[in-house]
Amino acid sequence: MGSIVARPSAWRKLQGIALCASGAEGLLLAALPVMAVSLTADPRSVSLVTAASQAPWVVLPLAVGVLIDRARKSSLLGVSLAVQAVAYLGLVAAVLMGAASLSVLMAAAFVLVAGQVVGEGTRGALVPWVVGPTGLDAANSRLLFIDVGVVRFLVPPLAGFLVVWNPVSVGWAALAASAVALSLSTRLRTPDAQPPVTRLRPVHEVKLGLRYLFGNRLLRSITVEVSAASFAWFMGYATLVLYVERVLHLDRWWYGVLLACMAVGFAAAAPFSGRIIAQLGYPVTMRAAIAGEVICKLLLGFVPAHWVSVGAVLAVHSFVTFLWNVGSQSSRQRFTPPELLGRVLTSHRALSWGVAPLGAAAGGLAAAAWGLDTVWVVAAAAQTVGIALVWRNLSARAFDEARLPSSSEGDHAKRP
Repeated sequence: MGSIVARPSAWRKLQGIALCASGAEGLLLAALPVMAVSLTADPRSVSLVTAASQAPWVVLPLAVGVLIDRARKSSLLGVSLAVQAVAYLGLVAAVLMGAASLSVLMAAAFVLVAGQVVGEGTRGALVPWVVGPTGLDAANSRLLFIDVGVVRFLVPPLAGFLVVWNPVSVGWAALAASAVALSLSTRLRTPDAQPPVTRLRPVHEVKLGLRYLFGNRLLRSITVEVSAASFAWFMGYATLVLYVERVLHLDRWWYGVLLACMAVGFAAAAPFSGRIIAQLGYPVTMRAAIAGEVICKLLLGFVPAHWVSVGAVLAVHSFVTFLWNVGSQSSRQRFTPPELLGRVLTSHRALSWGVAPLGAAAGGLAAAAWGLDTVWVVAAAAQTVGIALVWRNLSARAFDEARLPSSSEGDHAKRP
């Protein structure tokens, strides 16, 4: 990838920051619920820690987008990492003093993910400057694997071991990783932010980002489909552990085996996503990916209840989801003016992540009414509605019309 990276040194630093920051986040986000269970057996109280960790994704992204577009990005990235380091240090101190109450865990979760909202949005906005337009697909594939793969799949087993062995060790490990990321950010020098033409008005600035996101037919369609897919996925995922026990008739630890199958599909897609998109183009790849997601959900409702078949379907689902995510992120970066990129990225994330709790709740209701296997069929139907709304807008013509007037990205952009 080095031959197409505009700023190789900055790209190496950005990858290092993503790896260390995501590793630290993954450690603590996996450990906090386990620590909460050690304090209380009330599932409602334990769920408050998870709710606190999701709250920043609901309340912060729109305002964070304005910051990303108006501040120096390397400085903002450093601030987000410093805020997270404070959360890690505070948790370590609380555990050492025996003061790690449920409220402390909730506060740590909120501050940690608030930093994550800023950090992930800033890194996404930096990618076009670091790698250039021809390197977007490969760069997003690499960063997506780091940001999501590390947080969701690779680090949690280590966190589980550490929290059982010595709870404070999780905080120390996260703090060490965060310190490395913070050190790298101080050596990442990005251009000064362009001052706003008019006086800064936060609400107006947020509206500009939303207006562009919904005014662009292609980007609006991508956001609608991601929201539908997120809603549908969390319908099934929220009840997956019960699916393992009551449909597959397996012990609960097999839930981890199925998560590992998802990780295999995710990791398998990372090296090939850029080449697949380059070969097939954005419209074909992204349409095939969302169609594949629906087929996988239907199969989960109808395939024989055996962990091998279920694991294989989940692996394929992760594979095609990865392809969609790379194309989706690259499209927002490619077809958004630089001065609006932070707001468009975070607005999209707020809308798509905001429906996840609704999907989880709907999944629980559907499972109770129709059964744990049928919930996947209902999820497939829900996503199909989203696909039907946007299918025509994912055409080659739509991608061509979305190109910025000053775009000079060459054949790779003209033939998405």
